[in-house]
Amino acid sequence: MRLAMRSTFVALLLGGCVAAPHVQTEVKQVQSQSLGLAPDAQPIAAQWWKELGDPQLDRLIEQGLAENPSLVAALARVRRAEASVDVAHAAQGPQITADGQALDQRFSDHYIYPPPYAGTTRWTATAQANLNWDLDLFGRQKAVVSQAQSTAAATALDADAARLTLSTSIAQTYVSLARADRLIAVADGFVKSREQALAYTGARVRNKLASEFDLRQAETLLAQAEQARTRAQQERDLLVHALAALAGRGADFYSSIATPALRLDQVIAVPQKLPADLLGRRPDLLAGQARIDAAVAGRKVARADFLPNIDLQALAGLASIGLGNFFGLSSGVYGGGAAVHVPIFESGKLRAQYRGATADLDQAVADYNDAVLRAIRDASDAVTAVRSGDADLSEQQRVVAGLRETVHLDEVRVSTGLASQLDAIESGFRLLEAEQGLVDLQADALNRRIQLIAALGGGFSAPSPGSSLQFPVADRTS
Repeated sequence: MRLAMRSTFVALLLGGCVAAPHVQTEVKQVQSQSLGLAPDAQPIAAQWWKELGDPQLDRLIEQGLAENPSLVAALARVRRAEASVDVAHAAQGPQITADGQALDQRFSDHYIYPPPYAGTTRWTATAQANLNWDLDLFGRQKAVVSQAQSTAAATALDADAARLTLSTSIAQTYVSLARADRLIAVADGFVKSREQALAYTGARVRNKLASEFDLRQAETLLAQAEQARTRAQQERDLLVHALAALAGRGADFYSSIATPALRLDQVIAVPQKLPADLLGRRPDLLAGQARIDAAVAGRKVARADFLPNIDLQALAGLASIGLGNFFGLSSGVYGGGAAVHVPIFESGKLRAQYRGATADLDQAVADYNDAVLRAIRDASDAVTAVRSGDADLSEQQRVVAGLRETVHLDEVRVSTGLASQLDAIESGFRLLEAEQGLVDLQADALNRRIQLIAALGGGFSAPSPGSSLQFPVADRTS
């Protein structure tokens, strides 16, 4: 009898070993060797923004990384993903539960209960402890854990990408604030000089040495300088509002933001070529890799569904009809054994799930490849923008130096009667525009460097093998 039972059990196992369909992946993952990246490049400091030398910027980024609502939500998603890993781990161990019940019920006259219970109403009581342990002989639960770990790793890397985006956004907004303050200072200087020019022109008009036309020209240049100052002040207010929001604060924070101490003409050292480890520098690309690993594990789960599932089961407890006998030893019940689930006919469900898991893997690889190519383009564009911006800035500096000399010579010529006030007004207007353009280009050059830092992954470094969230090696052969 026992031999027959064993034979039946083995037959069920062998019958359940249904081969998964032969479905191959169709998308190949790009490799860094084929992307034309440089063999070496200078590293970027983890807190690269400290190179700007502004304690207020350091404080804003620190507050943003601690209080920005979007980042706080990303970190909550990380905690949720980590909890999912613990749930998957727990399913690998034994599960023990306890159940109890007391029920007043009538027993049928024509059922399994004989007289004197048949046809009567009596209390029944049960209390039972249950043990269930999935042996995971074919690695399904192990693949579920691997999938949860990779998903959690991707979520954590998403949070790292959000930190990088937030820090660069705050830094770029802060540079724009410094630009607005500098434009206000430039406009103030020109307002002051144009007020003096207007007073001088008015005196010349009263002395019949200048015309009303000269006076109107002087008034126009003053109005333009005042307009430039008004626009810069408006831009500054908007940037203060933006910085407060990025730092996770409200209107109470506006007054605490002072004039930036950073200089727009300083230079942050950045790599001049794309590094070979670009794919390992950017957290968003590492998140894509982790999602590939999660899809690989999901495919293994779908493959394991074709195989038998064996659980160890046991129970122990008490059961009685009538409460008076419930706590006696004779009311004890217990048992144990194995439970087998064998997929025999699922109407194509398992095969469809396996094809779907394979398609999910292809999609994850394709998404990763697309992200890699976009990252290389973004970084290449940023390198080009830094180079061209530096060249443009150098040319603008020469323009401003030339116009300053022109304005000085015009003022000398006007004072000696060799030129008209109109010439000085025209050159002064051109210098105002050039000074504003210089401030714009200095801020753009700094922001382009920050953009390049973001495109290269900032100071991010991948988690070490001993960290809590690891990246399992993807086995895509199954």
